Amino acid sequence: MATFPSINPSYNAQKTTSSQIRATQFNDGYQHRIKFGLNTRPYVWSLTFDVSESESDTIETFLEARSDDGASFDWQPPGSAVAYKWICLQWTKRIPFVNRASLNMTFQQVFEP
Repeated sequence: MATFPSINPSYNAQKTTSSQIRATQFNDGYQHRIKFGLNTRPYVWSLTFDVSESESDTIETFLEARSDDGASFDWQPPGSAVAYKWICLQWTKRIPFVNRASLNMTFQQVFEP
């Protein structure tokens, strides 16, 4: 299993959590909700990496390799003691200054053995 390079994101990282439930609405206004599936609360992280051009190349090379083989990777979110499995389907690179790059990406948690 590949591990994301040990480059930390900027401090404006954002975590989104949403529960996967199924709801049934009855005519009397009553609503019944149940969890759907085994892993019902996947995380999504929106990350920005403000790094050097060489570090951005390292990150992009890593993500392109995972994209080519369709594999997930291990990454430990900020403030977490546990690494989870993730995929990154899209990222954006901006070059604001000479030899600097800003990468915006979204990591989606996946559940695999």
